[in-house]
Amino acid sequence: MDIGLIPFFRQIYIQYFLAVAREQNISSAAESLHLSQPTLSTQLKALEKELGKQLLIRGTKGSRKVLLTEEGMLLRKRAEEILELVRMTESEISLSNEVIAGDVYIGTGESDMIRIFARAAKSIQEKYPDIHYHILSGNAAFVHEHLDRGLIDFGVVYSPVDTNIYSSIKMPIHDTWGVLMRKDSPLAQKNLIQPQDLWDKPLILSAQKTDAWPMSGWFGQDITKLNIVATYNLVFNASLLVEEGLGYAICFDKLINVSGDSNLCFRPLSPKMEAEASIIWKRYQVFSKAAECFLRELENVLSISAEA
Repeated sequence: MDIGLIPFFRQIYIQYFLAVAREQNISSAAESLHLSQPTLSTQLKALEKELGKQLLIRGTKGSRKVLLTEEGMLLRKRAEEILELVRMTESEISLSNEVIAGDVYIGTGESDMIRIFARAAKSIQEKYPDIHYHILSGNAAFVHEHLDRGLIDFGVVYSPVDTNIYSSIKMPIHDTWGVLMRKDSPLAQKNLIQPQDLWDKPLILSAQKTDAWPMSGWFGQDITKLNIVATYNLVFNASLLVEEGLGYAICFDKLINVSGDSNLCFRPLSPKMEAEASIIWKRYQVFSKAAECFLRELENVLSISAEA
């Protein structure tokens, strides 16, 4: 079911459906919408009939809880995206031509690269104090999905960039791969970690690994033969698994504080492995004034960093 192919679908019906999905109860949803329960039920049934799909599983007489079908869960996700796009668009259009203000949305994984964004934002903060920044954390799949749907303006990826779809700028600094471990781990005695050190160890790897993942070649053997006990999207979660002794996490440096009272330590890999990042955005993107202003300053900051 592609919501983009539903011409009749109006914002009011999205709100009705989302209210039920949120409350998990038609009566409670009707009360929050200031509608009668029969009126809301009629609207929902009409929506299901129009779509030709059951969206809700009504509770039995003993239970008033309403659950979403698989199609209902998909519609909820798309509906939330639609309302967010409507909100963003209304905000951008409502600003006068003379005012540079609004929101800039950036999708990125956990990386020290975020400092580059902070420098650009700080540089224009005094002149344009009404530009606000929103950092959404996720892996490469998350970044591409949100870019393609117009939910973010910029993204940071470490994978090759499809120049047919995205414009990009290479970042002037690199992240270094290494192993996050407990200080009382056997490998903590080593200054550098070699592939064979990890072949028999419980590993915690990035959930976005693919055949093109740069670490695949470094290990020197098929990744499926390794003892992968867990995967992660955000390294903070991985650090908690490591701290509890579940295994060794392969991640970038500078992401977790391993100084002071921390029970963790980080050891770089040998041979050394670095990751090159790119800032990407959709080709032929029509930016808001705020996003366009931010991009100009970002290019300036990157130019200065490259010359330093």
